[in-house]
Amino acid sequence: MTTHNRHWILAQRPIGNGYAEAFALREEPVPVAGEGQIVIANKVLSMDSGTRMYMTDREDSYQPGTPLGDKLIGTVLGVVTETRHPGYAVGDRVRCYGQWADYSLVDPATAYCTRLDDAHADLKDFVGIYGANGWTAYVGVVETGAAKAGETFVVSAAAGCTGIMAGQIAKALGCRVIGIAGGAAKCALLTSDYGFDAAIDYKAGDVAGELARLCPDGIDLYFDNVGGEILDAALGQMALYGRVAICGLLTNYTAPGPVPGPYRFDQVLMKRLRIEGFFSPDFYAREATFNPQLARWAAAGQLKLPFEVSHGLEATPEAFTKLFTGANIGKVVVEL
Repeated sequence: MTTHNRHWILAQRPIGNGYAEAFALREEPVPVAGEGQIVIANKVLSMDSGTRMYMTDREDSYQPGTPLGDKLIGTVLGVVTETRHPGYAVGDRVRCYGQWADYSLVDPATAYCTRLDDAHADLKDFVGIYGANGWTAYVGVVETGAAKAGETFVVSAAAGCTGIMAGQIAKALGCRVIGIAGGAAKCALLTSDYGFDAAIDYKAGDVAGELARLCPDGIDLYFDNVGGEILDAALGQMALYGRVAICGLLTNYTAPGPVPGPYRFDQVLMKRLRIEGFFSPDFYAREATFNPQLARWAAAGQLKLPFEVSHGLEATPEAFTKLFTGANIGKVVVEL
């Protein structure tokens, strides 16, 4: 077994998508478990856009910023190599909040750790359909958004991991589903392979006009991953008593300061809208209730997820960048 642990640290606050400059690769001895801790040999690093907020020093974020010089963190999948915790044994497959590194040292009590008992499942599935993105898509559509058959459902960042699953779940519930994504190729894929009824290429411009054309009776449920101008376009086309489920704010994550808007906030009153944000760690404990339904949809061919896989720890900055440049379809991971 190797005696070295390569790990990424936050060397400086990223400016825009300058992650190659902001991240630095360092090396140290493999960590040793203390009382109540486990050491994990990381096999998969999950790339998630919300992790971008960990890299700021904003005081109003949902997550305290990572101090400069500290290891970068995120959801990891791997195998326990050392344990001083009674609930975990060497060889257990686990999902935890760990470090972007060869090895993660974690306290399962505070790192959202889960033992993964199904030895036959592809490990990546546990950060895909059967992980936080799948649960987020479910909660946003079924609970926060309360989607109903016959309604018009619109989702932004529709070709991303959460968006592509949210659209399929809404379709499985009987909604008419429209995705907003970047590029004609992505839009074509959403309608040809993932059951979307229509897709709007935001890079082609006039999102508001396309929403008006495709949703003449208004949008009943808008699942927002982006904020900014796309949110404004959706607000202007909402149906009376429509709902907006706020999942992510990609526009805000890389902005140097506060993002103005929404400029169409008047529509909240005019259309009697309900807007609600939801945050995946709030429902991690409900995994056992989500996964059986997600599995039924997957088995019926109603829910599937493509993976964008990068290989090797060195590929982490490039893989993370894909989340913000539209270079991915589906779930971005790094396999070690």
